[in-house]
Amino acid sequence: MSPLFRRKAAGPRERLVTLIRKPGCHLCDDAELVIDKVCGELGVSWEQKDITEDRQLHDRYWEQIPVVLIDGEQHTFWRVNEERLRRALTE
Repeated sequence: MSPLFRRKAAGPRERLVTLIRKPGCHLCDDAELVIDKVCGELGVSWEQKDITEDRQLHDRYWEQIPVVLIDGEQHTFWRVNEERLRRALTE
């Protein structure tokens, strides 16, 4: 395909990482550390959402938390791999 028709990937600063978590979850705390580190290094925005405050998130993800979304699409759950997250945000 011609480069003129290829969609340009968003740069790291244009991405949004969402951590879906719940209070008292040690895996969520671990995920937060990795996300904070990687997003901080790359200048990527990130947010947290609590499944105890959102019924739809609870119903969808309660068995998988922590869940990491990139631009609204599920990237991973349970454990966050620093290098995999970094690659996903820079490719």
